[in-house]
Formats: sequence, structure tokens, C-alpha cells
Amino acid sequence: MLHQGFDLQLLLEHERELVQRFSGPWRPPATVLDGCYAPCVRRPLTTDFSDQDRRPYFLWDEDVSVRELRAVLTGPDEHERDRLLGKVLREARDLDVWTFITPARIAELLPGLERRLGRRAAFWRYLIEGWRADGLV
Repeated sequence: MLHQGFDLQLLLEHERELVQRFSGPWRPPATVLDGCYAPCVRRPLTTDFSDQDRRPYFLWDEDVSVRELRAVLTGPDEHERDRLLGKVLREARDLDVWTFITPARIAELLPGLERRLGRRAAFWRYLIEGWRADGLV
């Protein structure tokens, strides 16, 4: 099987020989053939956030369920909350964000999140400032 010009089977056989020579029995990597780069048991993506055991579509690179995301966003670990909330605000459709957090909470946390938002920071700043001016948050 060719992948980006490389014969993966040949590379895996070569890796197997090296591993056996230097560290004992060979175990196949959990990455190369199935396109997964972490432990390869990942939950399916979903846009249906009522399915608590699936992974929200905007966390495509991380195996976190809807239930786990909600727990982190309301939990005590501020670093993890800010990290995942930054992903939500950066990657999710803005209408989907309200499923997980309120506008008032975003307004409260936004100053500490802006560095995590990339190009979306201007959008969230504009939205929250507009709502503040209208007395909504």
C-alpha cells in the first residue's frame, strides 16, 4: 500500500525487524494504517449533542465525549476548561456554542481566552461587546 509515495508495508516490515533486533517482540503501531495518530479507539463524531457518549464534531482531533466536555466546562480545572472552551469557540459553529455555555459566562471568561481563539477572537469580542452595549450581558 502506497502512502505519500512510500510503501507502508515495506516500512512496517523494516520497523518490525529493527524493533525485534533491539527490543524484543514486535507490536504493530496503533497509527499508520488506520490513519489514527493516538490510541486508535475513537468515538464517532456527532452534531447531535444529546448523544452524550459521542464526540462533538468540533473536537475532531481529541477523543472527548459530549458528557466529558460538559463536565470539564463546569469543573474546577481552569486550565483544562480554558483549553477546551478555546477549542469550542474556535472550531464550533457559533449557534452550537450555546449548547455548552452561556453568553454571560463567555463574556466573563473572554479576556483569558482570547489567546486561544486565533482569528475567531475578533468575532467573539465583537459579539460580546455588542451584547454589552445592548445590555444583554
